[in-house]
Amino acid sequence: MSDDPRQRDDEMDYSEERRRPRRPDFDDMDDGDGDDDVRGPSRYSGGSRRRKGCPFLVDGKCNIDYKDVDMLRRYLTDSGKIRPRRQTGACAKCQRALALAIKRARHLALLPYAPQHINGGRG
Repeated sequence: MSDDPRQRDDEMDYSEERRRPRRPDFDDMDDGDGDDDVRGPSRYSGGSRRRKGCPFLVDGKCNIDYKDVDMLRRYLTDSGKIRPRRQTGACAKCQRALALAIKRARHLALLPYAPQHINGGRG
């Protein structure tokens, strides 16, 4: 124990038990396929994960068409909101173009403004 007079003798020091468990050694975890697997984010290190490129960029241009309704639906939530950039993986320029394409499709009634269970099943 410590020499601190404020600490009682019957109190235990639990600092050893509060330590985080040791991370497994990734060098020992070989899956046998011969390639070196890249580590993803870890809950211990708060590591960063390499982002994929923008899914819309083709030759440096955003290739988003407001008439491609099936593609635009993937970027809407169940409640009809436009998904944020961190979920779509788009760059800022393409995210603005995506939002504009969704708004144009809504205006032309290609996409709903609200889901059907909210607007009474009409449409």
